[in-house]
Amino acid sequence: MYPGAFAATRPDHPAVIMAGTGQTTTYAELDEEANRLSQLLRSVGLQPGDHVAFCMENHPRFLAIAWGCHYAGVYYTAMSSRLNDDEMQYILNDCGAKAFITTAYKREAAEKLLGQAPNVETWLMIDGTVDGYESYEDTIAAQPAEPLEGRIAGADMLYSSGTTGKPKGVKPPMPSQPLEEAGTSVYGLMAMLFGLTEDSVYLSPAPLYHAAPLRFCMGVHMSGATVVVMERFDPEEALALIEKHRVTLSQWVPTMFIRMLKLPDEVRAKYDVSSLQVAVHAAAPCPVEVKRRMIEWWGPVLHEYYAGTEGNGFVYCNSEDWLEHPGSVGKALIGTLHIVDENGEELPAGESGTVYFEGENAATFQYHNDPDKTEDSRDPKGRGWSTLGDVGRLDEDGFLYLTDRKAYMIISGGVNIYPQEAENVLAMHPKVYDVAVFGVPNEDFGEEVKAVVQPAEGAEPSPELARELIAFCREKLADVKCPRSIDFRDELPRHPTGKLYKRLLKDEYWQGHDSGII
Repeated sequence: MYPGAFAATRPDHPAVIMAGTGQTTTYAELDEEANRLSQLLRSVGLQPGDHVAFCMENHPRFLAIAWGCHYAGVYYTAMSSRLNDDEMQYILNDCGAKAFITTAYKREAAEKLLGQAPNVETWLMIDGTVDGYESYEDTIAAQPAEPLEGRIAGADMLYSSGTTGKPKGVKPPMPSQPLEEAGTSVYGLMAMLFGLTEDSVYLSPAPLYHAAPLRFCMGVHMSGATVVVMERFDPEEALALIEKHRVTLSQWVPTMFIRMLKLPDEVRAKYDVSSLQVAVHAAAPCPVEVKRRMIEWWGPVLHEYYAGTEGNGFVYCNSEDWLEHPGSVGKALIGTLHIVDENGEELPAGESGTVYFEGENAATFQYHNDPDKTEDSRDPKGRGWSTLGDVGRLDEDGFLYLTDRKAYMIISGGVNIYPQEAENVLAMHPKVYDVAVFGVPNEDFGEEVKAVVQPAEGAEPSPELARELIAFCREKLADVKCPRSIDFRDELPRHPTGKLYKRLLKDEYWQGHDSGII
């Protein structure tokens, strides 16, 4: 399905509601704009399989632009609105985009891109223009509102967030299916696992340029339901929106849960969240205490999955299974899981190693223009398996427990330490707003554990606070897993999707050393 099907049957039904302004786009309006954009792309010479990139904040036109590219049968790359001009230039040239769409919000970076992306022939800007860009609004208004003939579905080509190096594009095979017949695996999962129907109301609190929010929102539109888009996440506003719009389905990351749990009790109690039937979370491991408290608060509506932009597998866990297997991210629904040691040998239940997927889609994805990274993701023994670079273990029931990213492992005196454990503990301390744990140089042991903390409001950075936090961590974990020292920062470099740019912090401490992280 696609929005045009619902433009015919329920044209006035809300497709997109912007949380801050209440601006609403109906299915008729969404389909019309997508048609006009697809007509424009074809008129300037783009053919199925060509590439379009766009960079914008959570904007009222964001999803219409994604659908317009999808209608045109092209690859489309949604770029992070937090990128600077150099990072935008890298992605534009790497993906080979022939058209680029942005907003006045990105005006300064957009101006610097002109002349730096030779493949781009069509430059469009929303909410204003600068020299070299045409008005998006005026340009599409001049296009026919009728559908293109013989449409095939496009596909997203999204980039990793670059937490451990330069972002890499994940290029799937072009589906080459008629638009009217094409579906997505995400839509199927949403309908099967999360009860998505045309009556659902989906809250999207994260940036739309990230894989899961974009794909989930488009999946909602394949069912004819409503998406409520937050311009930016605020914990109390999110609760207010659930009550106001009677939200039934939502998707989160663990840092959002932590922010909501740290609201005063009287604030959390103010809002009626009983309409929520499903609250999905992913993107990072969720501390056990955090998830347990969320289930106590919202009920057994939490659903977790582990997957990647690469689409090589899918692991899933509902609340009931999680309560029986606390800390697990679930069992594989797509693909078969294997835990592998450094020599490529498969490990038994209970032992930690690199997590690999086996299955039909496990080895079909490619990292665009990076054959080495593609090769590194594949099973070294040639069994057709692939990995996202995470470390974990399986229990006797086949449930997966993630330990951390392999790239973040600390080796101190020959002991392997996964910093996620200490992060999970420290994140729940009332004086901590945000925390990153990683290895720093140590002459005797190679590495030692360091924490960098953003204090909660009202907490003052001090040696006393550092000692308090270290002691708190040691009450719950072995000493070797806990930070030996703590530094304080006003803010940590966290991606709006919840991922931490730990590489940026770690690089500061490893200048002149080999950190082992690329």
